[in-house]
Amino acid sequence: QQDRQLKLIAKSLEKKIKSELLDMLKQEREKYEQFFKAFGLQLKYGVYHEYGAHKDLLQDLLLFYSSKEQKLVTLDEYLERMPENQKFIFYATGESVQRADRLPQTELVKDKSFEILYLTDDVDEFALRMLHAYKGKEFKSVSSGDLGLESEDEKEAEKQAENYKELFRFMQESLGGKVKEVRLSTRLKSHPVCLTSDGALSLEMEKILNALPQENKVKAERILEINGNHPILDKLNQLYLEDRDKLKAYSELLYGQALLIEGLSIEDPVAFSSLLSELMAEKVSEPGQSADSDE
Repeated sequence: QQDRQLKLIAKSLEKKIKSELLDMLKQEREKYEQFFKAFGLQLKYGVYHEYGAHKDLLQDLLLFYSSKEQKLVTLDEYLERMPENQKFIFYATGESVQRADRLPQTELVKDKSFEILYLTDDVDEFALRMLHAYKGKEFKSVSSGDLGLESEDEKEAEKQAENYKELFRFMQESLGGKVKEVRLSTRLKSHPVCLTSDGALSLEMEKILNALPQENKVKAERILEINGNHPILDKLNQLYLEDRDKLKAYSELLYGQALLIEGLSIEDPVAFSSLLSELMAEKVSEPGQSADSDE
């Protein structure tokens, strides 16, 4: 019913319920976390519902798992710990906390000692996108195209990417439109490769939306990033100069690896398996014998 008095009663109830929940959050944290485990999903859907009409009402009640605290935290608690030089509230998505924590894209953020929120429910990223920011701090996925974290050394590394411009263009073309770009990564520390995305649609959102029963599938703008400090880059550059057919195979292999890391399916698992076996079966030098030896 659209009666004015009923609307006033509903508004009053909303405020009362929120006040009670905030008191429980502050005074009886363990009890609130039990409540949140039961009804937190509904609160997150409430943030996303009706184009974010209720987001201001609900945002203080949300909890997310923290990489630093190793427990559920509020957005306000995250902000209290933020260093002054941190521009964004960082988050990573995954099917579990453990999987999100192992994502290669988290390496640079962790290296800066910045806290990451781990999103494990399908609605999480949609809710944060609807919030856009919390108390003036924007949310930023660790898999987004630009993290805004580059130091002077990393900016210098970006300049060095010019040396691999033709290599990356060839790799992009060899992948036949599967990626928007192949680029030198500034976020990877130990992993050789990862996938990131440009634009409003993230890789996780693509996965969730495509799991719905709909005819038209969506696709994020995928970026294949190569670790400039990993030996794989030298190998790729060598193949560009000496064996471009094999470079195409390596490009497919790295792209497949990046898909698996993201929890995305490989279009042709049989072809990927055959390619992997083919590269593994290549003749290698005997120990102590060089590849160019006639012996």
